[in-house]
Amino acid sequence: MRRYLGLLRVQLKAALLLALQYRLEFFMEVFMALLWSGTALVPLYVLFSMRDGVRGWTAEEMLVVVGFFTMLKGVLASVIQPSLSQAVEHIRKGTLDFLLLKPADAQFLLSTSKLELAHLADVLAGVAIIAWALAHLPGRVSLFGFVLASLLLACALAILYAIWILVVSLAFRVVKIDNMNYLIVSLFEAARWPSSIFRGALALVFTFVIPLALLTTYPALALLGKADLSHLATAVGVALFLLAVSRVVWTRSIRAYAGASS
Repeated sequence: MRRYLGLLRVQLKAALLLALQYRLEFFMEVFMALLWSGTALVPLYVLFSMRDGVRGWTAEEMLVVVGFFTMLKGVLASVIQPSLSQAVEHIRKGTLDFLLLKPADAQFLLSTSKLELAHLADVLAGVAIIAWALAHLPGRVSLFGFVLASLLLACALAILYAIWILVVSLAFRVVKIDNMNYLIVSLFEAARWPSSIFRGALALVFTFVIPLALLTTYPALALLGKADLSHLATAVGVALFLLAVSRVVWTRSIRAYAGASS
């Protein structure tokens, strides 16, 4: 574990040095990230300018969901998406062989190979949105609610990462998966809304196929005092299952790739 923490520190240092080398571009990307985070609030403003609540959610409560969505979008754009998109390029060009020869886990190296730190501004924006919403809600967040929300957020990150690993693993079988990449990002946009507003087929898809409810709705419910340990048990179970499946799929894909390379 200490070894991989050291490798992660090296990757972060390299990303920071690259960002400092092009400071103007870095700050422009930060500005654009914050601007796009602001656009996520526009649909809510329009919606709640016409009504007081939606499916039992007030404007402030829904802002908590948007805050978690913005945080996850920041992690997706800064850590997961750039690194694993680069992995697809390695697979496509055949340069993955050089990485497989390194004395470290290939999945870890690829998952941290490219970090775009400017998009971490979305994480800060998400925290600010949640803090503002909670300040305008009655009552205070309990310690149990805060800890539960933190654990559910960790599960959400694990689920998002596992789904992305499964998508990238398709690159070993399909040369171009750019459309799948865009599809997953587009579907993730639905996580800005609480899961209870979806009905019919959409409810089934966003609950059992792509568990968007676990990504943003569950952590928000925890902060609002509306979640319990059963929510955590569900989130942990789904996260562990998807991580295990993604690891098996990745390992088999790497073995098939290594066999074809040799």
